[in-house]
Amino acid sequence: AAGEPDFDTPDHIKKAAIQAISEGKTKYTAVDGTRELKEAIINKLRKDNNLEYTLNQICVGTGAKQVLFNLFMATINSGDEVIIPAPYWVSYVDMVSLFGGLPVVVECKQNFKLTAELLKSRITKKTKWLILNSPNNPAGAVYTCDELKDIAQILLEYPHMNVVTDDIYEHIIYDEKFFTIAQVEPKLYDRVFVVNGVSKAYAMTGWRIGYIAGRSDVVKAISTLQSQSTSNPNSIAQAAAAAALNGDHSFLKERTRIFKSRRDFMVKELNSAPGLSASVPQGAFYLFVSCEGLLSKSTKSGKIINNDLDFTEYLLGDHLVAVV
Repeated sequence: AAGEPDFDTPDHIKKAAIQAISEGKTKYTAVDGTRELKEAIINKLRKDNNLEYTLNQICVGTGAKQVLFNLFMATINSGDEVIIPAPYWVSYVDMVSLFGGLPVVVECKQNFKLTAELLKSRITKKTKWLILNSPNNPAGAVYTCDELKDIAQILLEYPHMNVVTDDIYEHIIYDEKFFTIAQVEPKLYDRVFVVNGVSKAYAMTGWRIGYIAGRSDVVKAISTLQSQSTSNPNSIAQAAAAAALNGDHSFLKERTRIFKSRRDFMVKELNSAPGLSASVPQGAFYLFVSCEGLLSKSTKSGKIINNDLDFTEYLLGDHLVAVV
């Protein structure tokens, strides 16, 4: 049920952290991250995503979660609307609500993905943000280049809107190629904020390093907020993150192969269970399972399953299986 790989952090990343400790890199760093790590992020975005940024366009935080939180704190005014395609990662709605924003949740029935038509139907004068998450938590949906181009064409019609793209599962992808929206539509560059980190791909959830790249004035505001809350991210974890981004990535292919074999096994087994059905995720490491076929049925103890929550409580109470 936890959103983290069960693999260990690769040895070369651990060694970089140990070396940083030995070299006394245990002091405060710049609030928005070390130059070494920011340059590693810039190189990664150039190499992997064909996106160019400068040092003042990057802020490193204590996980992608913190930079998302700070982004919304810095930009959302009371009444601003934020379009959130569903299914979505649990924290988006609460982050937006915390700062007086209005979450506009859009149910995406077609392959769990937002379409251009759906997006256009929910935009108002108050829309400030669209959140895109691909590969998606929890459905594993991945937007193709053409799908992102279609969404981008709508966004070009509404210059008051901004996009935050949560790319944290970028390297955990199976049957598609990864694209991020500023890459497919350069005209949106000044309105797109790319959020990523090292937690998922490098099995570094506990190290707590994430980053945001985007327009320098907004990134400066994010850094200012961070200076009054947590200050800099952990100095040792930053050294390890730089080693992760700059280092050998060959292990990713093998880990993705293992994830894929688990995915295929779980999809087959769950779809053979009466009343359950699971679509095949294209990325991330979750299955978004429907229990619709079990609604109105009763458990051995006589309790009626009226909704998904009843079913999760049944799994936990009767079988000691935890699901979200």
